[in-house]
Amino acid sequence: MKDLTALVSGFRRFQENFFSEDTRLFDQLKKAQRPKVLVIACCDSRVDPSLLTDCDPGDLFVIRNVANLVPPYQPDAHYHGVSAAVEYAVCFLNVEHILIMGHSQCGGIQSLMEKSGGCEDGDNEFIDNWVSLASPAKEMVLKELADKPKEIQTRACEQASILLSLENLLTFPQILKRVEAGTLSLQAWYVDIQTGALLSYNPKSGEFEVLVNRPQ
Repeated sequence: MKDLTALVSGFRRFQENFFSEDTRLFDQLKKAQRPKVLVIACCDSRVDPSLLTDCDPGDLFVIRNVANLVPPYQPDAHYHGVSAAVEYAVCFLNVEHILIMGHSQCGGIQSLMEKSGGCEDGDNEFIDNWVSLASPAKEMVLKELADKPKEIQTRACEQASILLSLENLLTFPQILKRVEAGTLSLQAWYVDIQTGALLSYNPKSGEFEVLVNRPQ
């Protein structure tokens, strides 16, 4: 894509679909948003949550960051973009579900595992520190799968980091309170880019299991 012409054309199609032909959806959304699901996903251009789940505007409240990570609850004077968005979704929008959507071939997790790559002008100023949030997942994987190939270790770390972020969500008092009351559920999904399958974490088995199988 050499310029933004395709995006402008896409916006015109969006207008036609929601503001010209059938305006009922945006007649409601003009008043307020009422999403029931908060999705925390990766910035990776291949895993757009709304596109992958075929949702309409207003269905999902989406937070995207490198490697779909959630930091632990840390009330201080620093800037907390992810935590602020989580707080807004839970306390102001009253979402009923929080879904962390990870994926295979995650560049952020690969950076964590390999400690390689970076900006042409120097070291990564922000990425390394950000993905270090998943360091406990990396340490666990390297210990338990020490004799496995890097590809298997990286995939395991991608999934383990999702579960670590779920644990971090429960350090937020407002989230823990709602989960214990049964008004908020936490889910973990893993999109396999190579096969097109969707996996979901099953706490009973302790495994990511196929939710939607690869296309035949």
